[in-house]
Amino acid sequence: MGDHLRIKDLPDRERPRERLAEHGAEALRNAELIAILLRTGMKGRSAIQVADELLLRFGSLEELARASLTELQKTKGIGRDKAIALKSAFTLARRMALELRHESPVLDSPENIANLMREDNRLYEVEHFQILLLNTRRKLIRVERISQGTLDSLLVHPREVFKLAIVANASAIVLVHNHPSGDPTPSDGDIKVTRDLIRAGQLLKIEVIDHIILGRRTPDRPKDYASLRELGYFYS
Repeated sequence: MGDHLRIKDLPDRERPRERLAEHGAEALRNAELIAILLRTGMKGRSAIQVADELLLRFGSLEELARASLTELQKTKGIGRDKAIALKSAFTLARRMALELRHESPVLDSPENIANLMREDNRLYEVEHFQILLLNTRRKLIRVERISQGTLDSLLVHPREVFKLAIVANASAIVLVHNHPSGDPTPSDGDIKVTRDLIRAGQLLKIEVIDHIILGRRTPDRPKDYASLRELGYFYS
């Protein structure tokens, strides 16, 4: 242990475990929470300093969660065990989001839909097109993945979409896909696919409620999603 700087060796004000116990987890910075997972730093640097370097290097928690074990270990002070601990924590967070889905929230707004699907889509590096199958009360029956890759009419055919909706006895569906670039602005292809599916749904009496595109927040863009209904693409 001679080469490691332990959290318990830090002054009281720099001990994240003690601060969490006294003030609650919400009072801690991201680096402090990560430091608790790391447990120890390395010679001359605390776990908090290593955590700060991780966040500086990857830029955000989202990019840190995307990192592979090999990429994590490129940061000085992060060995195999610490990389595994970090990967485990982010995987648990994603699984918790999946558990929350099973509570069948009412999906009556773009914000609720984005909140439900955000964690699933956050780490995707290519576009994934999904549909949410809803019952008559606008509660989730289940999520189905239709395709991955750039969204176009060849990859997303109404037959595949509505076959799943009919089998599930869904009364409505929501379209969802991600933009790995982070910009949720709909493309011409997104708009065309949406309008094709709206028309098909009208014939089958299965309403297409919305199409949500998930991206990332920026200082200039406070919302990390776009709703094609809110943008006016559901109206002729």
